[in-house]
Amino acid sequence: MNIAIVGVGLIGGSIALALKNKDFVTKVIGVDKDETNLTKALNIGFIDEVQSLNEAIKHTDVLILSTPVDVICNILPDILDKINDQQVVMDMGSTKEKLLAIIDKHPKRGRFVACHPMAGTEYSGPEAALPNLFSGKTMIYCDATNSDEDAFDIAESIIDQLEMNTVFMNAKEHDIHTAYVSHISHITSFALALTVLEKEKSQGRIFELASSGFESTVRLAKSSADMWIPIFKQNRKNVMDVLAEHIRQLQNMQNLLEKEDYQSFYKLIKKSNKIKRILK
Repeated sequence: MNIAIVGVGLIGGSIALALKNKDFVTKVIGVDKDETNLTKALNIGFIDEVQSLNEAIKHTDVLILSTPVDVICNILPDILDKINDQQVVMDMGSTKEKLLAIIDKHPKRGRFVACHPMAGTEYSGPEAALPNLFSGKTMIYCDATNSDEDAFDIAESIIDQLEMNTVFMNAKEHDIHTAYVSHISHITSFALALTVLEKEKSQGRIFELASSGFESTVRLAKSSADMWIPIFKQNRKNVMDVLAEHIRQLQNMQNLLEKEDYQSFYKLIKKSNKIKRILK
């Protein structure tokens, strides 16, 4: 099987590394607008050659789109126009409702399988790729019944090689849930980093005093703006909803501190501890 990785960063590179390590693919073609990324990917060894997107469409069985979500929305209709009835296209985007609406009536919609790996790090670029990034993590298939059965089987065979658990959702459900469990975490981390940088003028003191707790909370602030702004844009309504609730919770805590109502604050913390039932 020949595959093309369109977007040779953290996600695309990690997929390629995992598949090559298991000898699952014959050839991996790299496609990226950034020549530096392509050179790095070749040097690391998770792609075998570089091609343009149009060339890759002619020479691959599967195209895996791992670019920012706005780019996926722009290129997917044209890709579907050009593929044949045996090729498969998969995406790894973090939002789905807008994307799937764009191609809903496309005659080759069945050749597309919408995927979202709930895995990643705060780092980006080819050098951030990890061969075991996906192992034990969850892959979400969105609106899978709209994919041709053979196309889904091929996509599933690839995901199986990544050693992931799988769940199925529709696009709307997916975007709501990811706003709560992923997108708000990044906004919170960006805001906390800005808060600390604004209030703590001595960056040297930050580095000296920052504990593992602070580091784990703010690490997502290292994430790429090029990736996250398109996500926030496409999932704006859901992110706004969860952000409003988050602000309400913060305001409540501020009010309790102003009133010195530590008993109520204690109850809030104990209530929040129930998250241990979910995250062990």
